Amino acid sequence: MPAAAPAYAAGGTGCMDAAASLTVEERRLAGAVPQEILQRSGFDQVAARFTRALCGARSYRAAERAVADQARALWRRAVDRAQGRGAPGGDLSRDDDRPLYWARLGMTGALRQWRPRFALTDAGRTALLDALERGSRGHDDIAFSNGKGVKRVLVTGFDPFTLDRDIRISNPSGATAMALDGTTVRTDAGPVRIETAVFPVRWNDFAQGMVERALRPYLPRADLFTTVSQGRPGRFDVERFNGAWRGGFPDNDNRSSTGPIPVTGAQPQWTTTTLPYGAIVAAQTGRFPVYDNTQVTEIPAGETAPVVRPNGPTEGSAARSGAGGDYLSNEIAYRATLLRDRLRLDIPGGHVHTPVLQFGAGNTDPATGKVTDPEFVRNRLDIIAQVRSIVAVAASAKRG
Repeated sequence: MPAAAPAYAAGGTGCMDAAASLTVEERRLAGAVPQEILQRSGFDQVAARFTRALCGARSYRAAERAVADQARALWRRAVDRAQGRGAPGGDLSRDDDRPLYWARLGMTGALRQWRPRFALTDAGRTALLDALERGSRGHDDIAFSNGKGVKRVLVTGFDPFTLDRDIRISNPSGATAMALDGTTVRTDAGPVRIETAVFPVRWNDFAQGMVERALRPYLPRADLFTTVSQGRPGRFDVERFNGAWRGGFPDNDNRSSTGPIPVTGAQPQWTTTTLPYGAIVAAQTGRFPVYDNTQVTEIPAGETAPVVRPNGPTEGSAARSGAGGDYLSNEIAYRATLLRDRLRLDIPGGHVHTPVLQFGAGNTDPATGKVTDPEFVRNRLDIIAQVRSIVAVAASAKRG
């Protein structure tokens, strides 16, 4: 289905084919809310600049350089904005993750509709799209310090999702990733250096190994990792068990996937957190309560019907839902902890669910509501601060 009006058309239409298909995600960009978010953050010209760079590329190698440079520049700009560096670019709160999300979609849409002056294969375009995704999500920007006495922590977040329900949605885990990337937290146990990355809410990217490709080079150097996503209203959860099952809820491209999580090699039905959940739950990390969540859904050995288990899986059971559910938050936790185990790493690692980021009273109608409000910003800032505290507690906890 072709898009009616590409948001990047101002960047130059001479090398663009507006009839080329865009994804469901990319087509949402033409809406009023995404455009307002981009304009109020100063990110509204990102796709146009990228389009000009593509149109100026006279070879595939030049296109590769343009994609890599501008993807990384988008990530750094989003991180700098979130951490108070440079001009804000507009009146939207600096902690907002949505400008990065919508600006990236403008870039991927431009790359999808780009018609260069040289031959470009489908495989070549796919490789460029992959480089754009990685670079603009911080996957190529992780740089752990070699300093002695500094603990290295890897934190991941997610894009906004359920956008057909409310296109204004922000994801506090993505906002947290931008706010914490490259920062150092001082703890009683010494300094903690945090590096972050953001992941898409798309089944297919995970099936193609994006999580493993992003994390494999860095987990062996990390002292701790936690994947983070938005979870339940009003609470944090440290998810104890991760299940090897996809529940089928539609992703950001409105695609579903139900069945075993597709991984190579032997597949355990369950993986387990090694985060110090006891210390995290006991600590005063912020205004939201934090729970050690152990509930799973399984099919017990020798049976056919799923059963909810409040205290974790039983021996030989088949997973149907981890403590963190059966969506991509459970999947990234499963993949990251499985990678930890396959690499035989003895480090704390697991998943943390944040509270749902809620708009203020009187601003809850997706059709008529504003894109932001003071309570919405306060909630996001409080969640970011509490994740930072949780990371500090986890990194300081004694191994038991």
